[in-house]
Amino acid sequence: MNSLIQWIGPTFKNQDSPEEFYPAKTRRLPALLARSESVQGMATAPTINALCEHHLSDNCDRFQLHVSVAVNIGPGAREQVLHREEDAFPFFELPRPNLVIATMWAMNDFTHSNGATLLVPGSHRWSADRQARPDEVAQADMPEGSVLIWLGGTLHAAGANNSNEWRYGIILSYSLGWLRQEENQYLNLPPALAKNMPNEVRELVGYPMHGSLGFYDRDIAKI
Repeated sequence: MNSLIQWIGPTFKNQDSPEEFYPAKTRRLPALLARSESVQGMATAPTINALCEHHLSDNCDRFQLHVSVAVNIGPGAREQVLHREEDAFPFFELPRPNLVIATMWAMNDFTHSNGATLLVPGSHRWSADRQARPDEVAQADMPEGSVLIWLGGTLHAAGANNSNEWRYGIILSYSLGWLRQEENQYLNLPPALAKNMPNEVRELVGYPMHGSLGFYDRDIAKI
């Protein structure tokens, strides 16, 4: 985990604006599968993939990688607003079938003081206008190397970092294979790179067709 921590660069915003979705002192690094074989292994972990199959396969032929991003949250970062991974798809009324499964891998200890992820269990069954009470919000304290998994309709947020240490995590989320991915996987892992990846990585990124979706000229896109 320590080698993964060193990816995240030194540049981040110095001002904390309550109008911004990502708190100040938050660094983000996308395109993780193109950067690390270790993350490729994390993304294709059998237990995680089995959970995705269980929760997503009723509504798709195959699931796909939705987001891969490292997140580094520094001392003094405010609490993030509660939100859903599936907020990218506002056209599906709440509550809805599962569209997304999200995971957070702890690269160091997640604690109350350094802003461990906040979750509202059961909120994936709520209507859009239902607000969480303070007593309904849980916090995912967990040691380095742990993985937090939640349904994409669940309200969650980064907690406030009131410690003197940075908190490091990797978000890997998965979605129904026919949805537009939030992260553009085909630019972050283009054919020139994907052709050297294991088949299971290419399939997870979304290179195979999903039914009639995603057809291409094989003479042009040889990977």
